[in-house]
Order: sequence, then C-alpha cells, then structure tokens
Amino acid sequence: MKPSTELFSLIKSLTKSEKRFFKLSSSLQSGDKNYLKIFDFIEGQSKYDEENLKNEFKKETFVKHLPSEKNHLYKLILKSLRSFYSEQSISSLLKQEIKNVEILYNKALYKECEKFVSRAKQMAKDHEKFYYWFELLSWEKKLLEEAYESGEFTANLDALVAEEEMVIAKLRNLAEYQVIYSKINLIFRSGGFTRTESERKAVEEIADYHLIKGKNTALSTRAASMCYYIKGLCAATNRNFEDSYQFFNRTREILDNNPMLKVDSGQRYVLTLFHLLRCYIDSKDFEKAKALIIDIRELEGKKGFNSTDILVRIFTNSYNLELVLLHSMGEFNKSVELIPEIERLQEEYGDKVSKEQEVLLLYNKAYSCFGIGEFKKALSYINTVLNDNEQNLRQDIYSFSRLFNLVLHFELENYDFLEYVIKSTNRYLNKQERSFEVENVCIKHIRKLSKTFQSNEKIIILEKMKDELDELLKDQNERTILEYFNITAWVTSKIYKISFSEAIKAEIEVDK
Repeated sequence: MKPSTELFSLIKSLTKSEKRFFKLSSSLQSGDKNYLKIFDFIEGQSKYDEENLKNEFKKETFVKHLPSEKNHLYKLILKSLRSFYSEQSISSLLKQEIKNVEILYNKALYKECEKFVSRAKQMAKDHEKFYYWFELLSWEKKLLEEAYESGEFTANLDALVAEEEMVIAKLRNLAEYQVIYSKINLIFRSGGFTRTESERKAVEEIADYHLIKGKNTALSTRAASMCYYIKGLCAATNRNFEDSYQFFNRTREILDNNPMLKVDSGQRYVLTLFHLLRCYIDSKDFEKAKALIIDIRELEGKKGFNSTDILVRIFTNSYNLELVLLHSMGEFNKSVELIPEIERLQEEYGDKVSKEQEVLLLYNKAYSCFGIGEFKKALSYINTVLNDNEQNLRQDIYSFSRLFNLVLHFELENYDFLEYVIKSTNRYLNKQERSFEVENVCIKHIRKLSKTFQSNEKIIILEKMKDELDELLKDQNERTILEYFNITAWVTSKIYKISFSEAIKAEIEVDK
C-alpha cells in the first residue's frame, strides 16, 4: 500500500508563523517528543519518502509504530492551528464564547453566563452569523427558565420567541440563496458561458426566481450581497457584461459598506472584483482594469484576505486576467514577460492551484507565445490542455483550444498533419451540443488554406473567410470566440501581412 502523504501536505502548507507557533507550543510540553523529530525531517523533504524517513530513525523505537506517530503529529498540528487561529475569525470567536456559555451554565453561574450570551449574541448579530445567533437564543431560553425558577419574571418570553422566528427566517432565506448560487455556479464552472438553449433556459429560470427577480427579497445584508452576486453571474454566463458590471458593482458596494461582512466574505469579495475586472476588459476600459489589478493584489495579507485559499485565488485569477488584459491590448511581449513569475508561483503553490485555473493559465500562456510568433511553445502549452480534458470543467476552454490548435499547426506549416487534426476536431465538435457556426467557418477555411500554396489564392480564401466571419460576428453569441481567440485580427494579419499584435491594435483604434 502506498504511504499516505496527508501529513506531508499539511506540514508543507504551514506558514513560517504557523510553524513557529507549533514549535513554541510543543516546547511547553514535557516528555519525549518523537513527533518533533518526524516533523523536522518531513519539513526538510521536497517530496515525501517514507522509506527515507524510516531509515533515518531506524534505531528509534517509535519507528515500529510509525503510522500512529504520524497520526498523533497530524492531530497535534491541527490542534496548534486551531489555537493559532482561535481569535482570527468571527466563527472561531463565537465557538469559544458558546463553549464558555456552556461551561458557566453547567457550573450554575447564571449571571455570568447571561453576560457571555448577551455579548456573543450581539457579535453574531453584527456579523450576521444566524446559526450561532440561533444557538445563543437557545441558551437565552434556558437562562430564562432558570430565572423563572428563581422567581424572576422580568424577561419577555414573547419577544424572545419573535426574535427566534426572525432569525430562523433569515437563516432559511440565506440558505435558499446559497442553493441558488450553487446552481448558477455549476453552469459557469462547467462551461464558462451558455451555448445551448437548455443552458440559457436554466440560467433564465434562475434569473427569474422570485428571490432573485423580486424586490426586497433578501432578509439580511449577507443575503443581499449574494443576491446581486447571483444576478451578476447570470448576466456574465450569458455574456451580458453591461448588466454584469452593474450587479457586481452593487455587490462590491454592499461589502465595502459593511467592513465586518467584507472581512468574513473575503472569497466572494475577491471573486466579485475579478468579475468587475472582466467587465472592464470587455468594455476596453483598460486603465480601470490595470488599476483594479493593483487593488486586488494589495488585498494580500490584509485581515480576511490572508488565508492560503484566498492568496491562491488572488494569484491565479489576477495573473490570468492580466494576461487577458494584455492580449486584448495586443501587448504580447509584456504578457510573455509575466510567464516566468507565473510559473514560479505555480511551483510555490503546487497542487493548491485549482484545475480550472491551471487550464486557464496554460491557455493564456499559449496565447501569449502565439502573439509573439513562438508557435512551437504555444503548441506545447495547448497540447497539455488538450491531453488533460476534464469532461465536466470549462468546456469552453477545451473547445476553443481545439480551434486554436488548428491555427497553430497552420502557422507551423504542418499541412499533412493538419488534415488529421481537422477530422479529429470535427468529430469532437459534432459530439458537443455547444458548437458555434463560427467554428465551422474557421475549420472550413483553414482546411482550404492548408491545401493552397499560391499566395494570391490564399489571400482570396482569407478575404472570403473575413467576410463570413464579419457577418457571423454580428450575432452576440457567435462573438464569444473573440474572448478566447481574436480570429478576425488573425485573418487581418494574414491578409495585410502585419503582426497579430498590430492587427489587434488596429481594431482598438477603429473602435475608439
């Protein structure tokens, strides 16, 4: 059986501060500390090697029961992390307060217990932590029963019951928004955008749901932020960036105006900014996009934005969208210059980078290399994408990667192999419900180009291709391809024998 690497992964995930705290808390304990020997050795490994670990401590008795020692160390690290973060999140603080309430109540220290309940309930109310608020109300009712037994009848039971009903309603309301969010997020993560009638209908049903479409349906500020975020995702999934901007901007305003909620909703806040960034890029407001990238990265390390999962999101999303921004501006030399730093950070974060972001980074690195004419390097990145097709993840990327793959083989003059790739691409697209007519037009003309060797004949094919594309791209759905590969700029570059970058910049000038 292959040795478990869970302990290795946990140790490698620790920050310097977390390691220091673990070592300090361990130093306060008496007795043998074999677990520290294991900790130090594993920390020094670049890749987990249990045989090496056993050989290092072959003379030690604890090696005979290494699995239990590793399990003990794993639990100690988690205990240390709980202590380290015990006062760094509102949920941790409320859990501590409720534990204090339980201890004081069991000791019949009701007056003291009442103070803790009152303080914790206000904290839960301020941060809209309805689950904890509900639990604290249960303790408040217990204290009320004790007060009645002592002959005190000043507390209002009816008011307490009414408050409990209100909290339950808010908790249910928030839970329903979370279910709706899961539905739209599934559509967005699987495909990136709607490409079939059934998908568009599913998004329309979510957008028309009474809690999303109705006014004043959110019973809390937290629920309101989710409501506008869901509205934004519905619009973004349909590529309606104008409405998407309005909804995500409102989400940002709600969280900015409620600092405690913003800190507690760090992940949603960061994702909201990324969606706004996408809107700026789509509207070609490049200066605002650049400024927002700076704002996003300045969140790193701040309260609510210092956990590893959020730091990884900031890294992957900000670099992916910075690459998209530079591609949209035709600044491919600058985008290529970012690749070494991106790959350094990818190595640093390792498998903490999600599969979705990994695929997006590969695609955007390929596009960067394509933009400066490094077609072989671009093909290497694209092959990695195509060889790792996740059937339930971002099929938009995998689909457009196949089209991009055809262009790369054409640029590399792999004409004999191109015919095989075209057949393979057609088979793939025919199996999809999601193909666009623009894809069929591109394939048709690339096949003709690969079989034509006269320059003047190629120009005729390219001009015909451009005319057909210009007509098709009047359809907003067909224009989706331009977010992944600017096919019109590429055709223009081939017709007028200019660089891909120059063609994109020329389009920007025309749009001004």
